[in-house]
Amino acid sequence: MKKLDFENLLALNGPILITGHTGFKGQWLTFLLEELGLKVVGISKEPLKNSLYELANQKGKIPEIYTDVCDSKSVQEFIRKHRPQVVFHLAAQALVLESYKNPVETFQTNVMGTANLLNICFNEDFVESIVVSTTDKVYKNLNTGKLFIESDALGGKDPYSASKVGTESVISAWQQIRKIDGGPKVTAVRAGNVIGGGDLAENRLMPDIARGMISGSPIRIRNANSTRPWQHVLDPLIGYVLVADGQLAGKEIDAVNFGPIENSLSVGDVCEIVSKASDMELSFQFDESGTQLKPQHESIFLDLNSNKAQTELGWKPNWSQSEAISSTVEWWQRTLNNKVEPRDSCLEDIRKLFI
Repeated sequence: MKKLDFENLLALNGPILITGHTGFKGQWLTFLLEELGLKVVGISKEPLKNSLYELANQKGKIPEIYTDVCDSKSVQEFIRKHRPQVVFHLAAQALVLESYKNPVETFQTNVMGTANLLNICFNEDFVESIVVSTTDKVYKNLNTGKLFIESDALGGKDPYSASKVGTESVISAWQQIRKIDGGPKVTAVRAGNVIGGGDLAENRLMPDIARGMISGSPIRIRNANSTRPWQHVLDPLIGYVLVADGQLAGKEIDAVNFGPIENSLSVGDVCEIVSKASDMELSFQFDESGTQLKPQHESIFLDLNSNKAQTELGWKPNWSQSEAISSTVEWWQRTLNNKVEPRDSCLEDIRKLFI
C-alpha cells in the first residue's frame, strides 16, 4: 500500500491522541490513521446515539476514556499514561443550532476545553505536535461571496462561531507561549461542511437525507438557495495529517484552510445530485419559508481559499463536491442495501486514497 507522504508520522513510536474520537470526524480520522498502521488513543464524551462510532461498534477498540475535555485531572492522567507525541483536538460542541440552545456549554467546551488541553500538553515534554480543528465559520462574514484566506479578520455572531473564534484566540495565546517558553507546535485547521457516510447529526442536510434513505420518509429541505462547500470528510482529514507531519518536520504553521477548489453548490444542487446517485425513491419537501435563510442563524455564502494548503503542504481535494455527495449516498446504500459493515464501508473509501 502506498503510504502517501507521511514519513514523519509513520516514524513515530508512540500513539496519536484524538480528542472527540467518538464524533463523526474523529471516527473517520481513527480509521484513516489505523489504515496507515498508526496506533490511536482517544478522549471523548460518551458517544451520541446512532453515531458512526456506535454504528461501527467501536467501543473498546482503542485505548480510550469518556470524559469532558475540561476535566483537567482525567485528561492529564490519560495523556501521561499514553504519552502521545501528536494530538488532534477535535472535541467540540459543533452544531450551530445547538449553540443557541446551550451557549454557555458551547463556550465552555470549545474555548476552555481547548485551553485546558493545551495547558496540559505544554506541561509534558513528549508532546510535539498539536492540530486543533476550528471551522470556516470563524471568519467575519458579510455574505459578499469572497473566498476567505487565513489572514482575514475573524468574527462570529452566533454562539458556535463566536466560541470557535475564542478557540482561535486560545491557539494564538499558546503559540505565543511557545515562542517565549517553548513547547509543542500548534496549528489551527479550518474546514467547512464535511460530509460522508455514517453521519446522522441533527439539523444537517446529508444526515437528513440519510435518515430519509433509512426510513423512506419525505426529506424536508430548508434554505435551498444557500451554498456550502460540500467536502468529503477525508479531504480535510488528510490535510490535518499533513499538518501534523509538517510540524514534525519542523514547519511552523499558524492556521490553514481546507476547502473545495471549485465553487460551492447550493442545497438545491445537492438534492439533484443525490437523486441521480441514489437507487432509492427519495422525496424532497422544500420549505418555502426557509429558502431565504434566516441571517441570525447561519451565513448564506461561505467559501475558503485553500491556496496555502496546496502550496505549503501539497494538499488537494481527492473528491469533487459532486463526487463527495455521490460517495456519501453510495456509502449508505452499501450499508443499508448490501449489508456492508460501516467500518468496512469507511475503509473502502479510505483505500481509494492509496490507489
